[in-house]
Amino acid sequence: MAFTTEQADRFIQENKLLVRSDYRLNYHLMGEYGWINDPNGFIHYNDVYHLFYQYHPYSAKWDNMHWGHAVSTDLVRWEYLPVALAPGEGFDKDGCFSGSAIEYDGKLVLMYTGHLKTGAEGSYVQEQGIAVSDNGVTFRKWEGNPVISSDHVPSGVSRKDFRDPKVFMRDGNYYVVLGSNDGSGNGLILLYRSMNLRKWEFVSVMAKGNGELGDNWECPDLFSLGASDVLIMSPQRVPAQENDFQNLHSTVYMIGKLNTENGNFKYDTYYPIDYGFDFYAPQTTQDSKGRTIIVAWMDMWESGMPTQDGHGWAGAMTLPREVELAGERLYFKPAAEIERYRRNHNEIRDVTLNGEWETALAGTSYELQVVIDAMDAQEFGLKVRTNGTDETVLTYSVAEQLFIMNRNRSGIGPGGERRTFVKLAEGTLKLRIFVDLCSIEVFIQDGEKVMTSRIYPDAGAEGIKLYAKGECKVVTLNKWDLAVEE
Repeated sequence: MAFTTEQADRFIQENKLLVRSDYRLNYHLMGEYGWINDPNGFIHYNDVYHLFYQYHPYSAKWDNMHWGHAVSTDLVRWEYLPVALAPGEGFDKDGCFSGSAIEYDGKLVLMYTGHLKTGAEGSYVQEQGIAVSDNGVTFRKWEGNPVISSDHVPSGVSRKDFRDPKVFMRDGNYYVVLGSNDGSGNGLILLYRSMNLRKWEFVSVMAKGNGELGDNWECPDLFSLGASDVLIMSPQRVPAQENDFQNLHSTVYMIGKLNTENGNFKYDTYYPIDYGFDFYAPQTTQDSKGRTIIVAWMDMWESGMPTQDGHGWAGAMTLPREVELAGERLYFKPAAEIERYRRNHNEIRDVTLNGEWETALAGTSYELQVVIDAMDAQEFGLKVRTNGTDETVLTYSVAEQLFIMNRNRSGIGPGGERRTFVKLAEGTLKLRIFVDLCSIEVFIQDGEKVMTSRIYPDAGAEGIKLYAKGECKVVTLNKWDLAVEE
C-alpha cells in the first residue's frame, strides 16, 4: 500500500472528532488521532519549538510509521501541523523510523531511518535518509536517498538494526550517532561524519556495551553541557540491577568526552534517566536561551495501553524538562514555562501528621510542591487520584532510604511498583508532582531523580491524601490546577 502525507492529513481531519476524551491529557502532547511513540526532530528553529514524533495516523496501534509534527512557542501549548513524512516506494517503503532535525543553509532538514521489509518474517533493512523544508512545514525527501546505506555498516555490526540518527554539528563538521548492536548481545553506537549532510563517512564504533547494558541500543543523542559531553540512549532488554532497570527497555545517560578525531567517547559509568514505568526514547534540543531540553515518549513497549481499544489514540510525550549538570550527575526539572498555566493556588503549611489525612484538595490535572520533614516517621507519603477504590501511592521509607511509586490500584491500566534510592536533605524530602488525567511525573529532591508513569483511574478519583507511620511534618504543600485553554 502506498502512503502520502496528504492522505494521512485527510484521514486525521475526518476522524479526529471520534477520539474519546476520557483520558486525554490537558498539558502533554499527544497525536490528534492514532498512535504515537518516539519524539523525533526536536529542535528550536526560527524561535519556535518543533517536535516531530513516530506516528501511525490510521489507528491506535503501531504500524507503518509516519512523522507527525507539532510546534510551540512555550513547550506547553502545541499546534498540530501537517504530517511531515510518510512511507515511500523505496528504502522507506515500510516506515519512516526515528531521527532528528538540524538547520542547514537556513532550511530545516530531517534525518530519519528508512525501514524496508525484505521477505522472510522479521527480515528487514534499515538505511538513513534526509528530507528538506524551506518553510518548516512541508518536506521533500532528497532524491539521492539513502545518504547512509546498509553498505556503510562496518563489519561486526548488525546490518538490520541500524537506526535513529541524531545529527549535530561540531568543529565545522556534521556528525551523526546511530544505534545498533554487534549481533552477540551487546548494544553499540556508531559515529559518522559529513560536510554537507549528503555524503557521510564512517568514523568509529563510538561506544559499546559489555553485556550488562542490553542487546541493542536505540535513539542515541549526544550533546554538550559545560566542558562535558553527554551521551543518552535507550538500551533494550537490560537485566535488572537491584532497583534499577526494572522495565523491559530503559534509558541511560553517560557523562564523558567525545574525541572527534578517533571517534571515541570516554565515560566512566552510566545512570538511568527516569526511574518510573513509562519513559523511553528521549531526545534533546538546545534553545536560544542556552537551555538543554529533553522530552521522551511517556509509554513503554509491550505494556498495556487502555486507550488503544475504543478511544482512538495511544501515546503521549512527557513534560519537556531542563537538563542541568551538577558534578557528575544530571538533574532534570520541568521547563519553567509550565508555571504560566497555573490556576487556583492552595497552600498548606506546618501540619503535623501521624496516620492518614484526607485533604480538602482535589483534581485531575495539577501540580503539587511538597516539602516534608521526616522527624520520627518510619514511612510517609502521598496518595493521589483517590476515591476509596483507586489510588496512586508515593511513599518514602526512612530506614531503607527508598522512594516508592506504586500503581497497583491506579485504575484500569497495568500495575506494579518502582523503587529508587533517595537521601533526605537535612531530614526533608522535596517533591514536585505533576498529575494529568492518565499520567504522573514526580521530580524528587529538585530533580535529582524523576519517576514517570501512566495511570488510568476512575474519572471520580480526584482526592489527595497524605499519610505517615510515625510523626512527620508537612512543612509546605502548594497545589495549582494546570489548564491549557483551547
